[in-house]
Amino acid sequence: MLPNDEPMGATIAHFGISTALLTPFHGDGSLNIPAFYTHANAMLKNGVNGVTLFGTTGEGASIGLSERSDAVSEMIKSGVSPDVMTLGLCASAITDVLEQIDQSVAFGVTRFLLLPPFYFNGLDDAGLFEWHSKLFEQADPRATFILYHIPQITQVPLSLKLVMQLRKVFPERVIAIKDSAGKWGNTKALLETGDIPVLVGDERLLHKAAAMGAAGSICGMANLYPQRVRTLFDTHAEDVDLSADVDTIVSVPVIPALKQVMVAMTGDASWGNLRAPLQPLSGKASAAIAAQFPGGKLRD
Repeated sequence: MLPNDEPMGATIAHFGISTALLTPFHGDGSLNIPAFYTHANAMLKNGVNGVTLFGTTGEGASIGLSERSDAVSEMIKSGVSPDVMTLGLCASAITDVLEQIDQSVAFGVTRFLLLPPFYFNGLDDAGLFEWHSKLFEQADPRATFILYHIPQITQVPLSLKLVMQLRKVFPERVIAIKDSAGKWGNTKALLETGDIPVLVGDERLLHKAAAMGAAGSICGMANLYPQRVRTLFDTHAEDVDLSADVDTIVSVPVIPALKQVMVAMTGDASWGNLRAPLQPLSGKASAAIAAQFPGGKLRD
């Protein structure tokens, strides 16, 4: 960590930067757990405050319950404290989400990034409020939740009204919201309420959000540039080159793009492994990433 740093802990107002970890796989598709915890430890040694497992960037929707258990167990054994870990939750059935929570709380991990029930589209605030309420009422009392607004993936937006209602009714459960929509108007509106800590998913907005008091970020580019993302957040100054990198990444399928860059930066071809249905980039998309990221040392 950087000098005068404080680890990610109970005070969400000082969440800082959490790397939305890419998940490494072996060639046969199995989880490469040693590479996973090695990458997590490297992130923590190079400027970030925490790590997020099984999120969107980490292909969390493709990782089964038993695999999650093995990965978390070995991650902790490797020296990654449960206090700096956030775990993504991905299911539409409340009972399945509760099972993921119980499994993780048993390891001492109590902070979760909660996707809404993504399978069902066209939902209104009443239905989403009921789903979240039933989950919070049944979840282990130690569990806390970061709401996750990423409608371009889930097709289930979380309205400002809904977010504020959940925060008001469940203040001990709802500790923050991660806004990954990439729309400054929405991020700004959340920040202006002053009623909920805001985490920014789009690195291009992070400097503006930090200047307005954002609590931090859970972001994928920190896999590549942990210190640069941390500096961006601490200084409130845009990293123009990093913004250009993000522009290129989001112009193609994001996860294969990030993994292609990891291969270029580490020289380790296994970082290119993806789980179906995801596939490596090809043609113009792959060429665009190769041109923007010709290689170089990982972990600036």
